Amino acid sequence: MKTKKIQEWIIETFDYSFKDQSLAENALTHRSFSSNNNERLEFLGDSALDLVISELLFEKYSDESEGNLSRMRASIVNKESLSELAREINLDQYLILGQGEIKSGGGDRSSILSNALEAIIGAIFIEGGYSSLKTSVLNLFSSKLESLNPESENKDHKSLLQEKMQKMKKELPRYHLLNTEGEQHDQTFHVECIIEKGKISTKASAKSLRVAEQKAAMKALRLL
Repeated sequence: MKTKKIQEWIIETFDYSFKDQSLAENALTHRSFSSNNNERLEFLGDSALDLVISELLFEKYSDESEGNLSRMRASIVNKESLSELAREINLDQYLILGQGEIKSGGGDRSSILSNALEAIIGAIFIEGGYSSLKTSVLNLFSSKLESLNPESENKDHKSLLQEKMQKMKKELPRYHLLNTEGEQHDQTFHVECIIEKGKISTKASAKSLRVAEQKAAMKALRLL
């Protein structure tokens, strides 16, 4: 039953269907569960993801320097960003962990989540090749690519807003999910960004919670 759920989730999330389901399960298996785990696939996925994101940035930002492209890639391909994305796609629900790791909360550990995401990417690359991998990465990372801002040293709007509030010695921004609309596979998130103890409030909507928060932060920056 779990194999079927994993299969359905990967098709919906990564736009890819594994012919070899054991490869998909291996990508989700932590070393606490088995010696046949996802560490080798994670090693491969790390490099494969770097390559695809590099190509996408190269194509999209034809006027940017090598240094800016490298910084943009680093803002997307890092443990924090990948674990955040893994949580958004509910990867934790499909992890295969040992009992000790489950009890210690390993399902929400950023390193385990980001490694498993890279392992799935590595598995898609092995079975489907580069073309399939690029399709999957585009499907998965579209919101992160959309929210990049080359003119701000590639820091996202939430980071810029937080830094600005810290410099002003003001209370940090707070984000609230107002409501969610639509079916699970096609949701729209409505969020609010509150700063200055409610003196400034901005709202935004997007197909991803991350992008909605970024848009609300961008509006708040403009008001400031």
